[in-house]
Amino acid sequence: MIHVNTNQDDSDDDCDRKLHQNTAPQYKRLIAIRAGKKQGGMKNSLKVEPGTVKRLSLSEQVYPKGTRFDSSNYNPYLGWMHGAQMVAFNMQGYGRSLWVMQGFFRANGGCGYVKKPDFLMDIGPHNEVFNPVEKLEVKKTLKVRVYMGDGWRLDFHHTHFDTYSPPDFYVKRTRTIEDNWAPLWDEEFIFPLTVPELAVLRIEVHEYDMSEKDDFGGQTCLPVSELRSGIRAVPLFNKKGEKFKSVKLLVRFEFI
Repeated sequence: MIHVNTNQDDSDDDCDRKLHQNTAPQYKRLIAIRAGKKQGGMKNSLKVEPGTVKRLSLSEQVYPKGTRFDSSNYNPYLGWMHGAQMVAFNMQGYGRSLWVMQGFFRANGGCGYVKKPDFLMDIGPHNEVFNPVEKLEVKKTLKVRVYMGDGWRLDFHHTHFDTYSPPDFYVKRTRTIEDNWAPLWDEEFIFPLTVPELAVLRIEVHEYDMSEKDDFGGQTCLPVSELRSGIRAVPLFNKKGEKFKSVKLLVRFEFI
């Protein structure tokens, strides 16, 4: 077992020996990398310390800035688009950043691991890497037709109704259906995608209210890489990411 440490002392050695003794044989050859935060900027981080083994990593983990004071969630796409291996979410409330994270990891069977696209791991012949702000060609186009929705009458109290999808970011709305527990939209939206491997389709439903804030009626986030062409019954989730028992949208997906 190889331990790569930024700071090491005798207590760490004792702990490592105990862990090694109690570890199952199939895991004893794994490499453990202990993370640490260096002080003093880049110059100090690049300094070689005798008797230690360390590696400076710029792409394995990112996390929210410690000086944030508004307790807001941050957009995980900033890390994903730049190839970060692990984006620490540190979610402190419900909202679209949390929904996107939940939707992104519905890919790969929802196991919690999504393979990084090859273009984020490959380096070009002149050491060029993927730049999410560059103008890119459209790889594929997603057509989404929202037919109707149903189930609110079962999951919502009777006193208690849009479509969204970055690098590719679009906001599109259906027309408003007045006072209908089973709204029929039958509207189609087109999304040209330059990086479909990272795209997530976010769908929200709101009840339009002219005099007050619109009431939330459900949401879902779907990884575009997992979408299959055809008509699908798409379940919706509440603000916490919990699936409603009955609320669904009838949607057709098509790639052109």
